[in-house]
Formats: sequence, structure tokens, C-alpha cells
Amino acid sequence: ILAVLFSFFELLSQLDDVGRGCYRLNNAVIFVILTLPKRLLDLMPISTLLAGIIALGLLADHNELLALQAAGISVPRICASVLATGMLLILISGIIAEMIVPNMEQQARKARAQAFSDTGVTLTRQGFWARRGNSYIHVDKMLSKGIAADIDIFEFDTQGRLKIFAHAHSANIQNNKQWSLNEITQKVITDQGITTKNMDTWTLGSFLSADQVSLLELPPYSLSTPDLVRYILSLRESGQNTDQYSLSLWRKLSIPLTTGAMVLLSLSFVFGSTRRISAGRRITMGTLIGVVLYFADQLIMHLGLLLNLTPLITAMIPGILISGVAFWRLRSVV
Repeated sequence: ILAVLFSFFELLSQLDDVGRGCYRLNNAVIFVILTLPKRLLDLMPISTLLAGIIALGLLADHNELLALQAAGISVPRICASVLATGMLLILISGIIAEMIVPNMEQQARKARAQAFSDTGVTLTRQGFWARRGNSYIHVDKMLSKGIAADIDIFEFDTQGRLKIFAHAHSANIQNNKQWSLNEITQKVITDQGITTKNMDTWTLGSFLSADQVSLLELPPYSLSTPDLVRYILSLRESGQNTDQYSLSLWRKLSIPLTTGAMVLLSLSFVFGSTRRISAGRRITMGTLIGVVLYFADQLIMHLGLLLNLTPLITAMIPGILISGVAFWRLRSVV
């Protein structure tokens, strides 16, 4: 239900752009569908909490948990069994975060950018192509804050023969719209042969407008873990701030902690002080708490970036706080 509601809000947001370029209602619907896995991943902690409350609540309402305790199975042992079951949800979250979200998010944003674009930029499954005079430029990924990765440049002479090929590991778009390429390998092709030259930096003139750059940028959460690690290392080598990408990486790695914390919190609704209330009230309370925790998590993330907190600490705070609340509620029975 929450995923449908959040998808509806996203569709309303996309409707503001309908009519821009070739962007139509069907493009907006496709964008919402392709970005659904990201919303499901964001809502996974809430889903875990509600699933635990409903499943354990049914056992409690039928006195099955009481029967287990009467048979000599302790509350800590029951909690451990539930946490073990929660490993399945952790595995599902990991698969969604690593194998599904990056691919579908990138497809969604590339399709959206292609619909907006009425210029010479051509998007493909592997980045995009642009033309500048007799040069053709391929960019594999356009990251946030004016950072590009894996750039190939093909320069032809007037007869259409390739005369220069260059590959850059990364690039930074300067305020004057020029591209500062890093770690370049250049091959110059002449009748005498091929000459290879390696350069640390190389400046390339502007070939994209500011609007094109903003449309083509990929947010950190749309990258896989290996890509995040690679770009973090690249940014560090060039002396740039990596907090946004580091936070996205640590948030992915903290999924097991947050999911496990939600399982513990669901246990507190059955074994804690709220164990005697009705199933409906438990579910209502769980939903409200889950929504509050979701927005609190988003707030902590943005505050962490704003206050320049260590990304590791920012990513771990929600899971640690939820675990602390769960243990506090379970303190009298565990």
C-alpha cells in the first residue's frame, strides 16, 4: 500500500514535466514503474516491521507463543529464531539493492533524459554519445556534482579517418563548462603508425549545456557497490569530497543492521508492554512508527551531509537507534 502511495506521489511529480521535449504521460508512467524497486527498497524496513508484527501477532493471539514458552523455549531463543528468519528479508534487500535498483534506475533516468533531449545527445544502454565538430565523445556515466566517468573521445580528419583516440578515467566539469579530464591515454594515428601518450590532465571544451548535464546525471543510489567504490577512490585521488557517495555506500552496507533492528522492534510489540493490545492497534501503531522512522532516516541522511558527519556514522545511526529502542522495550522479558 505504501509503495503504491509513494508511486502515486512520484507520478504527480513527473506530471509537471509532461510536455517538455518529447516527454509524455506514458513516459512518466514508465519512469514510475522503473523506479519502483528503489521505493520498495526504501520501504523494506517498514515492510519488515509490519510483517513481523502481523506474523508474531497471529501467534500471540492464538496463544502459540505462550505454548512455546510453556514447552521450555525461552524468549531469547524465540527472538533468535525470528532473527534467523529475518535473514531471508536481508538477502532479498541485498539482491534488490545490488542487482535490480542500479540497472532499473539508470534505465529510467536515461529514458527520461532522452525524452527531454532535443539536441545531438544520443543515449544508449552504456552511457551517451555527443558530437563536437569532428569529434565524437562517449561518456559511460554522468555522476552528480559535475563528475563524469570513463570518457572516450574519437577525433576524425576531414576525410573521415580516425586521427586521435583518447580515453579518460574521469572528468570534472568546471564553472566555465570546460571538462577537466583525468588519467588520459591518448593515441595519435598517422601514416607512420600509432603514438601513445599518457597525461594526468587534459582540458576539453564544452559540448553539453547545463540542462543536459543535469538531466544526464546519475544519483549515487543508482550505482552498484563496485561502481561506488571505484568512484570514491577516484574522487579521493583527485582531492574531491566523497561524502555523498560514501554515505550511499554505507547505507547499502547497513541494510542488514536496519532490517535486523526492525525485526527486533516487531518482537517488542509481542513480548513488550504492547503485547496485550488488539492486532488492529498493533498494526496501526507499527505503521505509524514505521512511517516516522522512514522520514527520520531521510532527515538523518540529509543532516549528516549538511553537518559533514562521517558517512559511516550517519548510515549506522538509524539502525543503532532502532536496535536501542527495541532492546529497551524487550528489557523486561529477554
